Amino acid sequence: MADHQNKENRIEAGEVARRIESGDRTAEAQLVELYGRRLSFLLRRWTRDQDTADELFQETFRQALVKLRNGELRNPERLPSFLIGLAKNLSTYHYRKKDRRGAFHGDSKAGAEFPDPSPGLLSRLMDREKAVLVRQVLGELPTPRDREILSRFYLAEDDSKTICSELGLAAEHFKRVLFRARQRYRVLFESRVGLSEEA
Repeated sequence: MADHQNKENRIEAGEVARRIESGDRTAEAQLVELYGRRLSFLLRRWTRDQDTADELFQETFRQALVKLRNGELRNPERLPSFLIGLAKNLSTYHYRKKDRRGAFHGDSKAGAEFPDPSPGLLSRLMDREKAVLVRQVLGELPTPRDREILSRFYLAEDDSKTICSELGLAAEHFKRVLFRARQRYRVLFESRVGLSEEA
């Protein structure tokens, strides 16, 4: 079933890309309709700033349309991955530029391996991205500890010391365990919304 759905998604992506190249303006609107919500989610996650995400959202689709109209996408069925790559590159460039100006201080060596797991991040995600889907994906995580630690830390906003004590985790390992649980959640969530980097 999943393979069949993926095949249909690739066919649809290819058709949209080819129609845009041929000058079909309705296909351009369809591009945003198909991938706008999912790209907006990814950009908000990468930037953690709504205004920046909105700016990069517009620029992603502007550049994508220019490239598609010029026939620069050699494999039209890879349209979702093309959009993700473009959005990610724009996000990276944006923060490198800010870093060079000394305005961005989020990548210290101490925190680079495991980003700050701020409880507010998933809370905002719950508000903006269909709380039902988020809870459903949490419930589908195969590892009970992943489900518990993410639910308690992000949704219930339990103190990390309490979680460590009750789950038998050493405090120095908490950030590592939480980071890995978030990574597994991310992969599952993106597969549910239909836009992963392997699409």
